[in-house]
Amino acid sequence: MYIGVDCGTQSTKVVVLDAQKGVIIGEGQQAHELISRESGRREQSPDWWVQAFETAFHQAIDAAGIDAGTVRGIGISGQQHGMVALDAQGTPVYPGKLWNDTESSKENAEYIESLGGEKGCLDTLGVVPQTGYTASKVMWLRRHHRDAYDRIAHILLPHDYLNFYLTGEYTAEYGDASGTGWFDTRKRCWHFEAFSKVAPELDPQRVLPQLIEPHQPAGTVRREVAGRLGLGNSVIVSAGGGDNMMGAIGTGNIEAGAVTMSLGTSGTLYASASQPAITDNGLVANFCASHGGWLPLICTMNVTSATSQLSRVLGHDVKAFNAAVARTPIGAEGVRVLPFFNGERVPMLPEATGSFLGLSAHNFSADNLCRAVMEGASFGLRYGLDLLEAFDIRPEQLRLVGGGANSEVWRQMIADIMNVELVCPTIREAAALGGALQAQWCDEYMQGRRTALADICRHAVDIDRSTLTLPDRDNVSRYADIYADYVETLKDRYPEALIR
Repeated sequence: MYIGVDCGTQSTKVVVLDAQKGVIIGEGQQAHELISRESGRREQSPDWWVQAFETAFHQAIDAAGIDAGTVRGIGISGQQHGMVALDAQGTPVYPGKLWNDTESSKENAEYIESLGGEKGCLDTLGVVPQTGYTASKVMWLRRHHRDAYDRIAHILLPHDYLNFYLTGEYTAEYGDASGTGWFDTRKRCWHFEAFSKVAPELDPQRVLPQLIEPHQPAGTVRREVAGRLGLGNSVIVSAGGGDNMMGAIGTGNIEAGAVTMSLGTSGTLYASASQPAITDNGLVANFCASHGGWLPLICTMNVTSATSQLSRVLGHDVKAFNAAVARTPIGAEGVRVLPFFNGERVPMLPEATGSFLGLSAHNFSADNLCRAVMEGASFGLRYGLDLLEAFDIRPEQLRLVGGGANSEVWRQMIADIMNVELVCPTIREAAALGGALQAQWCDEYMQGRRTALADICRHAVDIDRSTLTLPDRDNVSRYADIYADYVETLKDRYPEALIR
């Protein structure tokens, strides 16, 4: 049995994988609190992740009806880019700043400038650091909380922190490390000179964790933790990775030609590649994968976070929101929404705010607002899909995951806007499943069985054919015009943004 964990923004999910059968036999989930401020602050205490993991772990074990002593390995997926700064005792010196924290936009602009602008960043790192990346968060801490900064002994990402809690080891792997802002995504190594511009007083060889290969273990579960969880001796913890990297494994997206789209709190679109994927504008993130190779990725900041924002205002649950969208015509009778409630990453607009446009006495209705927000979030991902074409990534079929993928009306909307068929995997918790599959891969590798990860994925990853969605020809034609109008609206509203 293998445990897969997805420590996300809203909750931690745990699954139990029966490797012989290739099926999930138990699941658990525990919600997180969120520290949110108008300044753009988005923070969580790392202790909340640990507490949520332990609660969800016991739920999953109970649901599976197994003895925790049968577990052989654990794989952790985590929200990317977060800053977890620890002192010499491994205690956080400040709450974890999350991927969607935008307080450090000023520091990020300074960091890009220090590396020679966007071109210098691409030449040095292979990516253009965004405000959500870890680098600017450390710069912000140095500027605003120098007492905490001066106590830093280690800097980890969220999934690295859970690995540390389990094993006591400070490790990182290439995929998640790609989103720190001080990692060379071409050479797959820390860039110490870049780090010195972020934290000149800190020694990167002491502060940064040891980089390990995706098939290597971060360590074994500490005796104290194993006793609390009921685990046996020598349970391995795999390298783990960022949620998108593990989602790639969990959807079987580990070979060229596959494309995964996630409709989660944020939206992501990514594909496997055997070579670095670097564009002149840096909007495609040249991330490494957690299975080897690279994972060119587009990230938008507002997807289910945007629909949830409006749902709360209207008092809708998910079912009512989807019903409102379904009974509203395509294009929401001219209402347009730029749903940048958390700023935006693609296009690069970290300080942007949400905009409701085209409202009149004729079209101002709750239903139109619902559809316009969902369409706006979807148009942002279409913008990203167009950017991936620079690498000849033109999917014949999308693998759709995330909470939004459960919505039939949203699936049809995506198929029509993207003009591509799509399907959902049978197991929707792709990142958690990816963690479990990576743990199995790591365990088998350590035992001398060089089982290919692709073979492990084929055994456990299947598609739910009931979700197969084909684009409607008439809708595709209508959306082509509406999307073009959306892009023009974006240009008019944010002329400083890089628009294709």
